[in-house]
Amino acid sequence: MKTIVLGGGVIGVATAFYLRQQGCEVTVIEREPDVALSTSFGNAGVIAPGYVTPWAAPGMPAKIFKYLFKPASPLIFRPTLDPAQWRWIMRWLRECDLERFRVNKQRMQRIAYYSRECLHEFRARHPFDYGRSQGYLQLFRSEYDVELAQPALAVLRDAGIAYREVSAAQCVEIEPGLRWARQTPISGLYLPNDEAGDCARFTRELRAICERNGVRFRFDTRVSSLDVRGGAVHAVNLESERGSETLQADAVVVALGVDSATLLAPLGVKVPLYPVKGYSATLPITDEEKAPLAALMDESLKTAITRFGNNLRVAGTAELGNRQTTLREQALQTLMKVLSDWFPHAANPTSAHFWVGRRPMTPDGAPLLGPSGVDNLWLNVGHGSTGWAMSMGSGRVVADLITQHKPEIDLDGLTLNRYRE
Repeated sequence: MKTIVLGGGVIGVATAFYLRQQGCEVTVIEREPDVALSTSFGNAGVIAPGYVTPWAAPGMPAKIFKYLFKPASPLIFRPTLDPAQWRWIMRWLRECDLERFRVNKQRMQRIAYYSRECLHEFRARHPFDYGRSQGYLQLFRSEYDVELAQPALAVLRDAGIAYREVSAAQCVEIEPGLRWARQTPISGLYLPNDEAGDCARFTRELRAICERNGVRFRFDTRVSSLDVRGGAVHAVNLESERGSETLQADAVVVALGVDSATLLAPLGVKVPLYPVKGYSATLPITDEEKAPLAALMDESLKTAITRFGNNLRVAGTAELGNRQTTLREQALQTLMKVLSDWFPHAANPTSAHFWVGRRPMTPDGAPLLGPSGVDNLWLNVGHGSTGWAMSMGSGRVVADLITQHKPEIDLDGLTLNRYRE
């Protein structure tokens, strides 16, 4: 079967890997000169199925309003005249209901836990270093943060997920570098089975494995349109330095992140994606003793600090209203404040390399996997800030569907059907 995967981020490359494993002839189309140069490049790197949580959560609208006028904020909101922005926000607000939150979180955890199983199976067969660490510690700055975390804790308990509520002193036992913190956590939540790793580094290694197994990659190539006839996709129209061309296909997978919506709209396929910008800073560690050992989350400012070998990644902030990949000083200051609060002597802030990416978020948080409603056209989009955590499982599910194998998990609530009900 001749398959084309549109998008060379971790989602697209994982899909290509599993399609090739199942005997498909696979070509990956990517507009950048290499894989993982957009949303997959500078993310937090956290693979925390126990933590994956919809932004649409009880208390979140009030929390957002609280922070809108503060200099250090987990959210930057820029109202626009774009109707898509307001449609997405209205849907998002409806999903902040407690029962909807529980349903959405369980859906996200289902694919995230499956994805981690797939990653562990893959890693056993293809061991390589991508800066992996074990354990994930959430830090609470106030009782207000602890209160907001209670619905998520209830879901963890109901799902039987291993976690420990820890005191401030126990936080320091888990992460000794916190002894030099300028901020004292009121308490914490530790998920020992969650992990982290450099997503871009992993994706580049995965690309090499794909190529050795016969997957073809076309870089610096843009998708101009899809050739749809008789209710089915037959080919992909491309633009590159060599000019225009058309590639025939038996199946096409759309894994283009936020750009997926624009490509699909002319076909009548409506996917409620909105680009929620995220920021990160990457810095070399200058003092091992005063640096973190693994991954942490500042729950108040929704900012992660992750260690990848000799480097630190500080990632967070959600910005709505600006579709451009331009750095905003307010977001960068929030990142550096979080690092300074918890690990002030771990790295030199002047050495920070900043990045911004557009997260393809759905209003309810769960991705869109599987059929698009157009024959031969498949979706693997909408993973938001948890694409790395869901990538291998999502890729395997979509590959199974295309090759007519039954997926190993229930896909209820993870397909486009949930927006058609």
